[in-house]
Amino acid sequence: MSDLTVDSTARAQAAAVRGGDVSARELLDLHLARIAERNPELNAIVSLDEERAREAAAAADEAYASGAFVGPLHGLPFAVKDTHALQGWRTTYGSPIHADSVADRDDLLVERIRRAGAVFVGKTNVPEFAAGSHTFNTVFGVTRNPVDPSRSAGGSSGGAACALASGMVPLADGSDMGGSLRNPASFCGVVGMRPSLGRVPEWPLYNQWESTSVGGPMARNVGDVALLLSVIAGPDPRAPHALGDPGSGFAPPLGTRSLAGLRVAGSVDLGGALVVDREVADVVRTSLERLSDAGAAVTQAHPDLSLADDTFRTLRAWHFQAKLGPLLAEHATSFKPSLEANIRAGESLTGADVARAYAQRTALSETMRLFFGDHDVLVLPTSQVPPFPVEQEFPETINGLRMPDYLAWMRSAYFITVTGCPAISVPAGTTADGLPVGIQLVARHGADRELLEVAAAVEALFS
Repeated sequence: MSDLTVDSTARAQAAAVRGGDVSARELLDLHLARIAERNPELNAIVSLDEERAREAAAAADEAYASGAFVGPLHGLPFAVKDTHALQGWRTTYGSPIHADSVADRDDLLVERIRRAGAVFVGKTNVPEFAAGSHTFNTVFGVTRNPVDPSRSAGGSSGGAACALASGMVPLADGSDMGGSLRNPASFCGVVGMRPSLGRVPEWPLYNQWESTSVGGPMARNVGDVALLLSVIAGPDPRAPHALGDPGSGFAPPLGTRSLAGLRVAGSVDLGGALVVDREVADVVRTSLERLSDAGAAVTQAHPDLSLADDTFRTLRAWHFQAKLGPLLAEHATSFKPSLEANIRAGESLTGADVARAYAQRTALSETMRLFFGDHDVLVLPTSQVPPFPVEQEFPETINGLRMPDYLAWMRSAYFITVTGCPAISVPAGTTADGLPVGIQLVARHGADRELLEVAAAVEALFS
């Protein structure tokens, strides 16, 4: 067997399997050993099924030996976010209502990962119905931060980010409405990308035209994020608003993008719209200084996103009420209070409220189009805070200022959500206590490949 470890890049692991240097069985054994070592404390992977995983790894090795087609993820262990249906596996959505549900088909995103040759080992933990950026639920409990288990791993893709950072899996899928790919990436010191609207189509959905949540890739480095995006991106006839570019256009290598002359707009707080923890703000400022020292043309600038808060909150409440309202009516005591409150908020919305939100979202899209005429990338905090104590549902204060509710500390992420632009969180530093802090890079809609190239250059600069 080669000198591969579970901490090797996903690209190196996939290449070793394709080259015959390591078998899918051997690679699975390495990851199951790490899962046995770290998961009891961290609780990142749920519904683990070692027997089924071993059967899949054996089938992968047999397919390779027979000369069958080998996909880009052939033999790589993979745990699917527990809000994405994986046929034949328990899929709970972090809710006691679905605690014993077994999926009868794959989601489209999972279909693509399966077709690429991944070996499924289980699911990754999520907050209830993926609501909130702290991963806990009454079915499986809380997921802890791999750097400091007394802290949150973020959410809603907290199990995915934790599993990646601790070497339990080489790649992970996630989804992002208000920061669910980006916040846990920042908290756990990995990379998480929210692609452009339509880049990663999802099916089935209760509303195929709902466009606040998107699926996306997570990994320990930008090149591996590009590998997974190349698998899950691309059009599908079941998703009418999917972008037409094939996923293969995102496959690594990403090349060597020079930072010299890159037009960077940097903002710590979006002109005072965000309350940002002092240590996080320091990491963002230092990152901008390093980009400038590397030759980037850095200016203190930001788009006017003053419409974003009302837009996101209105569309989120409307979406939650439409999707989960009937379930709440049937199971009135089975929802956490913060999620119930958000569903209830949707009940009072009028058609005029929703129309206003969509008109504002249109205006925000135009604001970003014009902004990116003068700038190549926007840099801002991924999360406004570092990982907070695991006992808290959300940070109640930032710099001594009380947050009005459990959404306010996520504005740095969800303000970008309603623009439709691609965004990626890249590790950029740590707090004095060694807790990870990521910076968020944002590009114009559709510029996912360019964003990945810039992120890879930033990653190289910071490493």
